[in-house]
Amino acid sequence: MIDILINDSFQEYYHYQLTEPVGKNFHPDFMPGLSPEEMLKLGVFGGKYLNDCQKEFPEKWFFEAKLSAGRKDISLNYFSVDASQPLSEWRRKGWIHPQDPRGWFQWYCRYYMGRRSEDDSRQIKRWKAFRRHEGAIKKNCEKYDFRCRRKQRQALLHWAYDSRVL
Repeated sequence: MIDILINDSFQEYYHYQLTEPVGKNFHPDFMPGLSPEEMLKLGVFGGKYLNDCQKEFPEKWFFEAKLSAGRKDISLNYFSVDASQPLSEWRRKGWIHPQDPRGWFQWYCRYYMGRRSEDDSRQIKRWKAFRRHEGAIKKNCEKYDFRCRRKQRQALLHWAYDSRVL
């Protein structure tokens, strides 16, 4: 086991353990199509994610990541559309768990690194529910027509579904 201590603008003295190998031993119902590194490289969240907590994750995740030094930059998203709700909305809806105050992607990054927690089943359930957007794209778009439903395609990328194959 590896102990991780977090001190950033969202968490102070938060501690967790990595109990699984990186990228391995996922729950059988959780089969993401993209790793966090791949997501960051493709362009997600307008480049404004993990900006002040990169030291928590492997340096190589950020070598080709599309990150914005300033405000959110939608042109950095793979489909160049805004497919995110603000964190305040996530908080208002009760989707944020205290152990991952930045939301689902933070949970996924930590899960990918090997952390397992009491919130895993809830987050995996949310991830599975998001798949409905994949069905909408398949129903309404020609395969590989990336002009069709770009916002849904971008949102799927934010949830580790590879919408480039639809």
